[in-house]
Amino acid sequence: MKHLIIGFFSILLLLSCSESSVRNKNPYLPDYAFSLLINTNLPLYSGLNSPVNPIIVTDTGSGVNIIVMKVSASDYRAWDANCPNQYPTSCSKMSLIGINAKCGCDNIEYSIFTGIGTGNYTMKPYRVEVSGGNSIRIYN
Repeated sequence: MKHLIIGFFSILLLLSCSESSVRNKNPYLPDYAFSLLINTNLPLYSGLNSPVNPIIVTDTGSGVNIIVMKVSASDYRAWDANCPNQYPTSCSKMSLIGINAKCGCDNIEYSIFTGIGTGNYTMKPYRVEVSGGNSIRIYN
């Protein structure tokens, strides 16, 4: 009887999970395979040496636009710079407004700390790996 109750609750728990509640599985933004190495000693990326100073970087190989920000000594955030609630168009590249990113098409703002805005989807996150004191790798 004990096993039957545990089995019942296990099945109930599995059935209650839903993929539709995941807000960062975005149907509008494609999953590009890329790896970008950034040397923060270069003047173009020197803003990443101090916390809360976001920049937009373009990976020339894949064409992906990325918003990158240092949060603490070893923590960086990287997000796709396209508006998450629409297909990429000429107006869908977001602009930086302090610690927020704003979509030019629908004027929705997103936090660069969390990627959350008022739209249906969050900003698309990318993985960040810190390599030594002056290099970070952003990849998908």
